[in-house]
Amino acid sequence: MLRIIDTETCGLQGGVVEVASVDIVNGEIVNPMSDLVRPDRPISHQAMAIHRITEEMVADKPWIEDVIPRYYGSPYYVAHNASFDQRMLPELPNSEWICTVKLARRLWPGIKYSNMGLYKSLKLEVETPAGLYHHRALFDCYITAALLLRIMDESGWEPEQMVTITGRPALVSTMAFGKYRGKPISEIAEQDPGYLRWMLNNIKELAPDLRMTLKHYLGS
Repeated sequence: MLRIIDTETCGLQGGVVEVASVDIVNGEIVNPMSDLVRPDRPISHQAMAIHRITEEMVADKPWIEDVIPRYYGSPYYVAHNASFDQRMLPELPNSEWICTVKLARRLWPGIKYSNMGLYKSLKLEVETPAGLYHHRALFDCYITAALLLRIMDESGWEPEQMVTITGRPALVSTMAFGKYRGKPISEIAEQDPGYLRWMLNNIKELAPDLRMTLKHYLGS
């Protein structure tokens, strides 16, 4: 069994407001679960504009520590940009992580790697829950599950191979957030290396791949 998991948060620094998962069993997407979560900090306006989860929607919900045991039980957890979701969630015991961003970079170099970007460019098809939309956790789980099924079909990779690929450092091509969102990091390094140095020195929660990429382009 592979469990695809996704979070929505108060912002890049943390504060889970929603968690959801689906399982892949024998090539089928099954067992959808989702929970709204009371965060440990205010929801940023930027995050609220993306996922449309308001303070009122989560004010009386349980904390993530009370919710997460429902999601225990899989030997493998899969996420799009897994380092982020792994950092946001309490530890999931006796499990390994698989990142569909890293798998997609390995399998299809040179394309856009956002969840919906891959969904559209690969012409994936999946039936998503009624009433949900992109950037709600359960909806995004279905998109990532469809992506994972395509990756496994084209690559033939077994779960342990995908865990190994996930664990390897990989250069990030495009900035995913901030004032240079969507711009190639190689161009930012040429035009505004001071910004990249500021990120390295001031953002402690940088994903390992991004930290390695910034050091690569800054020549350190």
